Amino acid sequence: MQFEQGVFLSSLCPYLSINAADVTSYQNEVPGLWPLLPVSPCKAIPLDFVFVIDSSRSIRPNDYEKVKTFIINLLQFLKVGPNATRVGLLQYGSVVQPEFSLKTYTSKAQVEQAVRNMEHLATGTMTGLAIQYTMETAFTEEEGARPANLHIPRIAMIVTDGRPQDTVEEIAAQARQAGIQIFAIGVGRVDMNTLRAIGSEPHSEHVHLVANFSQIETLISGFQSKLCGEMCEVVDHQCQHICVSSPASYRCKCRRGFILNPDGKTCKAEDMCAVVDHGCEHICANLPDGYECRCRPGYKLNKDLKTCNKIDCCDLGNHGCEHDCVSVPESYICRCKKGYVLSLDGKTCSSLDLCQTVDHGCEHQCVSTTDSYICKCFEGFTLAEDGKSCKSMTLELREIASEPDEKHLYYAEDFEKMGEITKKLKSRICKGTPHMATLLCQTRN
Repeated sequence: MQFEQGVFLSSLCPYLSINAADVTSYQNEVPGLWPLLPVSPCKAIPLDFVFVIDSSRSIRPNDYEKVKTFIINLLQFLKVGPNATRVGLLQYGSVVQPEFSLKTYTSKAQVEQAVRNMEHLATGTMTGLAIQYTMETAFTEEEGARPANLHIPRIAMIVTDGRPQDTVEEIAAQARQAGIQIFAIGVGRVDMNTLRAIGSEPHSEHVHLVANFSQIETLISGFQSKLCGEMCEVVDHQCQHICVSSPASYRCKCRRGFILNPDGKTCKAEDMCAVVDHGCEHICANLPDGYECRCRPGYKLNKDLKTCNKIDCCDLGNHGCEHDCVSVPESYICRCKKGYVLSLDGKTCSSLDLCQTVDHGCEHQCVSTTDSYICKCFEGFTLAEDGKSCKSMTLELREIASEPDEKHLYYAEDFEKMGEITKKLKSRICKGTPHMATLLCQTRN
């Protein structure tokens, strides 16, 4: 390997995850090159990284060795370890052959040695089968992948030089949907549409095509910036809340209580009330960090913060109603007892003149009482049995008295006027029969 073939090293980031032992080891293979390299680690985020290598018969032995060199060079940007980047690798031809899983090795030196020991399969090109194995097996927790809730980026780098002998579109889409970020590297006469069907979006960052295996090294510097850089700092991400960098890409994330909209950038409040058993008796209201129960107007929340009790505003004692207080939602109204009407102040009561407001039916006079009314008759009349009509007193007296009326019928409005009737009777009798008049009048005197 000549220095010119390693031009990618001139643009290495100033922080490479290699130590002195790594430099000494690699210097034996590339004399005069590695002393130029600093030894500080690249500040890359932890990854679960799986190489998926085409090992078909169309790849010549010397080109196969170039692929192995490419992998080893790419590892120099990664800090390999159980709590850093975990590396797995599988190669495929007519079948899938896993070389090592994400949990197999714990150091970069072990991974490099395993890559050097790989043997060429020289069979078919079942790229779709390899992607399926990557999704269903290589990135499982059993094989060393970290739980999805830790949000450790899952990276698959596929290197191929030919047309797949199976379909890749559907299985690649499923893998991307499962959260695997796929880099598709084509060498030689690979169909670009096939690479785009495999790689993640944006294709400009995830899909690469070089003319031959000697040129594959030119991709190293680009991957260095992808694996070491913070994408959120160098792109206009337009994330409404939070931008999370990942190799060659980024994702938008929302603050607690919000969920990402379909545009992948803006956020909306999460409808917690729709997804939890809130137990609210009346209303469930979403909050940025959860939800709370609320009551309809006229009710207050109980101590259990779920059920509601009706608010009795009259019990507050400050209503000022003269007669009765009646609670209504959020307030109260004053009412008056029977025979009274509410005054304009809405609190005090005035006596109601029922005779002016009802069809009382009294023939002569209607007299209001506290909560009702009675009928009365004019002088010389008495109230009939129906309590409304009036009949003349003289008519009743005529039915009793002898004729002629002028001699036998006398009427007084009340007992205070009975004296006048007495005088009339005395005067009339004293002028009557001589013997009886003399006797009566003498006795009276």
